[in-house]
Amino acid sequence: MLVDRAAVSRPRKERHVFAADWGVGQVLWTMIYFFFLFAFIWILITVLIDLFRDHTLSGWAKALWVIFLIFLPLIGTIVYLIARGGGMHERAAQAAARQQKAMDEYIRQTAGAASGGGAAEQIAQAHTLLESGAITQAEFDALKAKALT
Repeated sequence: MLVDRAAVSRPRKERHVFAADWGVGQVLWTMIYFFFLFAFIWILITVLIDLFRDHTLSGWAKALWVIFLIFLPLIGTIVYLIARGGGMHERAAQAAARQQKAMDEYIRQTAGAASGGGAAEQIAQAHTLLESGAITQAEFDALKAKALT
């Protein structure tokens, strides 16, 4: 078997791409490309969120929209925005209102439980217990001092 020694000893030249090899135009077009790619992904995720947030749409219709969005994402997204885009804001506003209401209720419950209804409420409950004979005067005084601190 004859092997050319020059071919064996020569290392292969591999071309690495460095930032210095890119021109300003290439960098600019790459930035524009990634901007539109991320914007499209964001819009697609927003459409999917809106699709599953809508309770008036049946499960089969949601499945068809998802299939359409998976196989033809650009056309599917544009068609969805044209066909159902008007209701996206209303559904988002309703979801935000539900979240705000749930958060307000949670804060009210947590603040009420943490403070125990306030010092006056605690003292009134302790006084009711004192009058019913469930606690002694010393226990009432201890509860009253604890409520006031």
